[in-house]
Amino acid sequence: SPTGMALSVLVILLLSVLYEAVKMGKAVLLRRALLALPRSLSQESLAEPEEGDAGHAGPRQGRWFRYHVAQTLFHVAQVVLGYLVMLAVMSYNAWVFLGAVVGSTLGYFV
Repeated sequence: SPTGMALSVLVILLLSVLYEAVKMGKAVLLRRALLALPRSLSQESLAEPEEGDAGHAGPRQGRWFRYHVAQTLFHVAQVVLGYLVMLAVMSYNAWVFLGAVVGSTLGYFV
């Protein structure tokens, strides 16, 4: 029905916008994770903490790990959304295809 088709196109449009938002969020997290990396990446800084360190990693390393976990979750969301949009486009419906293109365009613009 026309209402069902319009709703399908709207859902695909919103999924495409969400895909672009997740992609941007992942880039922001990458920037923050890189800023949270320790200054030196030598073997000494990656080795086990010394006795004087009280057996715990510094706050920068813990923050970097949290950013890395968040990036991983954003990546999974991006892959799932990308495959959902691709699956919808593979229905070979021109309106669904246009919904995906317009949604991706709007998402990137925003």
